[in-house]
Amino acid sequence: MGPVLAGDLQLLALIGALALAYIPLGNHMARVYSSDKHWRVEKWIYKGIGANPDTQMRWPAYLRGVLAFSVAGVLFLYLLQRLQGVLPGSLGFSAIDPDQAFNTAVSFVTNTNWQSYYGEQAMGHVVQTAGLAVQNFVSAAVGIAVAVALVRGFARSRTGELGNFWCDLVRGVVRILVPIAAVAAVVLVACGAIQNFSGIHEVGQFMGGQQQWNGGAVASQEAIKELGTNGGGYFNANSAHPFENPTPFSNLFEIFLILVIPFALTRTFGLMVGSVKQGYAILATMATIWLGFTVLMMWTEFAHHGPAFDIAGGAYEGKEVRFGVGGSSIFATATTLTSTGAVDSFHSSFTGLGGGITMLGMMLGEIAPGGTGSGLYGMLIMAIIAVFIAGLMVGRTPEYLGKKIGSREIKLAACYILITPALVLIFTAAAMALPTPGNSMTNSGAHGFSEILYAYTSASNNNGSAFAGLNADTQWFNSTLGLAMLFGRFLPMVFVLALAGSLAEQKPVPQTAGTLRTDKPLYAGLLVGTIIIITGLTYFPALALGPLAEGLAS
Repeated sequence: MGPVLAGDLQLLALIGALALAYIPLGNHMARVYSSDKHWRVEKWIYKGIGANPDTQMRWPAYLRGVLAFSVAGVLFLYLLQRLQGVLPGSLGFSAIDPDQAFNTAVSFVTNTNWQSYYGEQAMGHVVQTAGLAVQNFVSAAVGIAVAVALVRGFARSRTGELGNFWCDLVRGVVRILVPIAAVAAVVLVACGAIQNFSGIHEVGQFMGGQQQWNGGAVASQEAIKELGTNGGGYFNANSAHPFENPTPFSNLFEIFLILVIPFALTRTFGLMVGSVKQGYAILATMATIWLGFTVLMMWTEFAHHGPAFDIAGGAYEGKEVRFGVGGSSIFATATTLTSTGAVDSFHSSFTGLGGGITMLGMMLGEIAPGGTGSGLYGMLIMAIIAVFIAGLMVGRTPEYLGKKIGSREIKLAACYILITPALVLIFTAAAMALPTPGNSMTNSGAHGFSEILYAYTSASNNNGSAFAGLNADTQWFNSTLGLAMLFGRFLPMVFVLALAGSLAEQKPVPQTAGTLRTDKPLYAGLLVGTIIIITGLTYFPALALGPLAEGLAS
């Protein structure tokens, strides 16, 4: 079997698995966030944190819950790292430096999981499990909760109430993430991923010195790392490490975990707003962009540009031979079109155009299908923009799901889509203009610029993947990337929840003959075009200086 055919078969198998999981998982999540009953374990949690799950919140109260919980998470994880040297199970590792502890705490709480450290050489068992793994669960649940609040804004009328944040958070963890992650961890253990709390082992000589490996609860963390679109690896090599991702089957299974909740949430959305067709329209938009990017990535990496590529069967540099070019390409597209950031290959070693595709996937706002929750609310924001543009074209007041899109709604949506590009371009410009950050670049020219651009694109979009080749463990990058992650996560949530509150207060608008049908292929096509055009106009100059220049020169 040739490498191209193998890659195509992997893609078809992945699509089939996602299709089988779509309806049952989407229905389950809709029931989770619509039920009035609380499980016994959930009642214990509510009592422990002092929350009343039956109290309805307006958007300011919901936002305060999100921010208070996240601030507490940052402080706890920061202190855990700073105290690592005196904690049991630290494997002899010392406390993490303040700037790196800040960066890592912000990274995992914001669902970014950017890592400027070597996991197996810096973090002990307590920090990995009680700190990082816990945040993998709750940060993903926060994203889903905010998405559900926006969906309720469309579904409800004449009320500003969006549900209860603490109830949504706990249910997301207890009823969705923990059960699926537990099953996924067993599958990964069966594939060969390790799951233990062993210490450091000497495994032989390597380049004139002793090679050491330490164990850990890798399979369980790997499962929620992918399922929650987190991305932080137990080891520095991330999902390219055989302890995290041993076989081609585990590689495809991890891609499935990355995509399954974001895609299924479109079904949840359709059920909660009372129109499954609306969910299918959003799904079609996400799937079109994801499939197009995946096919384009596979083509660029399989394309032969010389004898070496022809003999290898594609661009093999920086890729694991056990996954192949096809599996690595599918993984790279999935991880950058979501807020995952996990990698099973080095994106810096991709072709110039291939590296540009990974960057453009993040620059779209990670909405195809995006992160757990963040992908859905990002796509709904773009849906509002598309409806507004269509309304301008035909001279009608734009409407979406029975709600008028007035000046207040479009201002909130516009602020949402402007935040991330501003963070990316301002921080990239500052890093290129100042002398010190440039010293961290391994390469010069267009590729070196791509390293900087990729880092801030990854951080601001809460992705977390690295281009490789950039030494980001400096005070400048730890601090500025930390700020980019904080602003890139929570400023958009402010506008999402404010928009949800505004929509929930409206009374429904009856559908007329002149109403744009947003459940039809025509609208899905308009939505795809809106996403591509807005992103292209925003980022094209920066992409032209980096990956496009490199790709055209090769």
